[in-house]
Amino acid sequence: MLPLWLTISLTASITALASAILLSIRILKIKVKDPRIVEISSIIRDGAAAFLKRQYKAIMVFTVVLFAIMLSASFILENFDNRIPLTFLLGAAFSGLAGFVGMEVAVRTNSRSVDAAKERFEKAFSIAIEGGLVTGLFVTGLGLLGVSLLYYFTADMNVVVGFGFGTALIALFARVGGGIYTKAADIGADLVGKVEAKIPEDDPRNPAVIADQVGDNVGDVAGMAADIFESYACTLIAALLIGWKIMGEDKFMFPVIIQSVGILASLVALAFMGRVREENPFKTINSGFLSAGVVIAVFSLILTWFAFEDLSPFFSLLTGLIAIILLAALTQYYTSHKFSPVREVAKASQTGPAINFLAGLALGLESTALPVIVVCIAILAAFSFGELHLGGLYGVALAAIGFLSIAPLIVGLDAYGPIVDNASGIAEMTGIRGKVRRRLEELDSVGNTTKAICKSFAIGAAALAAMALFAAYIEEASIETINIAKPSVIAGALIGAMLAFVFCSTLLRAVGKGAFKMVEEVRRQFREIKGILEGKAKPNYESCIAISTNAALEGLILPGILSVTVPVIMGFLLGKEALGGLLLGNVAASFPLALFLAHSGTAWDNAKKYIETGHYGGKGTETHAAAIIGDTVGDPFKDTAGPSLDIIMDIIGTIALLIAPLIV
Repeated sequence: MLPLWLTISLTASITALASAILLSIRILKIKVKDPRIVEISSIIRDGAAAFLKRQYKAIMVFTVVLFAIMLSASFILENFDNRIPLTFLLGAAFSGLAGFVGMEVAVRTNSRSVDAAKERFEKAFSIAIEGGLVTGLFVTGLGLLGVSLLYYFTADMNVVVGFGFGTALIALFARVGGGIYTKAADIGADLVGKVEAKIPEDDPRNPAVIADQVGDNVGDVAGMAADIFESYACTLIAALLIGWKIMGEDKFMFPVIIQSVGILASLVALAFMGRVREENPFKTINSGFLSAGVVIAVFSLILTWFAFEDLSPFFSLLTGLIAIILLAALTQYYTSHKFSPVREVAKASQTGPAINFLAGLALGLESTALPVIVVCIAILAAFSFGELHLGGLYGVALAAIGFLSIAPLIVGLDAYGPIVDNASGIAEMTGIRGKVRRRLEELDSVGNTTKAICKSFAIGAAALAAMALFAAYIEEASIETINIAKPSVIAGALIGAMLAFVFCSTLLRAVGKGAFKMVEEVRRQFREIKGILEGKAKPNYESCIAISTNAALEGLILPGILSVTVPVIMGFLLGKEALGGLLLGNVAASFPLALFLAHSGTAWDNAKKYIETGHYGGKGTETHAAAIIGDTVGDPFKDTAGPSLDIIMDIIGTIALLIAPLIV
């Protein structure tokens, strides 16, 4: 007979996967009537599939090399279990599958959203949301299933850590590769198309436009899916590892049950979001957040009492849940053009790109304060509640579980963003105008903010996951206290902080190189292909797709080497306390830096969109041109460097956990 926790976990994960499959079938049954829409959507789909195939081949080489190293180590070193390399491979496979399935559905949903917008705004929104939730449900369903079954079959949480490392490695490459791809294409398309040639965004005459549309999917669907998958799995593993050491089996699997409730809550939220109104779609999205939060809070309260006969673990969970709701609200405030910060950036564009850039930087720097304070309060409160029952560090891990309990909904809203972005682009490329075009632009504007919310969520989740991993590392390495007066600890903290900046530098440079080649290629085509700007000749989309693909694959190498080798060298060279310092220093730098990059980049984007609605002169003005430059600079901030910092926080923590028995 299966234990109760496993029965609940299997029921929830299978429900998530079955719901995702049913939603996919329902979406794919919808027939698109316009052949032009089908044609453009097919080109985007083929480009995305081709890139993902090449990216996964490159990742496979790196994964196999690491597997061979780990397998060899398991035969040489006594404290390294030979099952860890196998769980590592399984984590990598599950993470890759989650991203692949999500992207496959997303690239088929975009055309159906365009067609639905011809009928009603509500129908287009509903299809896009359901397409996004397929990704969210697959991510959480596979994550919960993998961690639960691995512990059931191995009965050793140290072995399950390998699964977390596999998910983190794939997330690193998927996030970095997708981010470089999409922004190399986007910047090239904007600089030559919108700024130099004065043609609209997503204009089919622009050779880079298809690569840009492909990039939205490989970056914000496949990349983000892998990103959240690793945070979800690593947080769950860290919480279970701490609990495994301090309590019996029935109780320590409590986080698995809470994540099972999170899947149920997200399905409830989907029902609420079916009642969207064109006048205020954010009201519907917020009602979805709140309904999911209420369901999780109520069930967590009941389950905590039955599991512990004490409510202090519930309050730790609640701090994480409240933190994500506050983080979502703060992100909306700093990134939506409905509020004053973004409007100030738009207003600054009247004086040119320099002041626009300064205004965006100031907004991004300021926007780190409140989210960091929220997360700090959550950590302090969760630690205090945890101390009342099972230990402060376990309370922090439970706060991270509460934060991630709403993950299916958040990932769904993120995947919604590129779906409607593609839909808006397809409408432009097929010449759709009037009311339908306005509906799709509104959906796209909403998508920009939902993507920003998810990026902030992913950043906050990664920070809390890193704290949970740090707590697990402290337990695993048998560290009582870390003496910050030790030179080795100070060095570790500084190197950890430095790593965040060097990591961002490698990504921004990779985007710059790819964008440079893209600009040259688009200019060449405008110059050499006669009649392209008059719409009489067809651009060569494939050459631009190839440029983005090569830039992404080349840019994967250095970030991958840095993130894997630095913590290993630090641990073996300077010891376990120095590695703890490296973990803390990296989180202290990466968390606010990632928020700054994500918020400023989104603010520049939405300031441009606010001007395009007719404010400060609207499209085609000098103000609009200044905002486009700000948006172009912000693109790699919000879609490449910022989100990639999530993974480095967690991959360092996971590697620290893996090597802890060896350096002790």
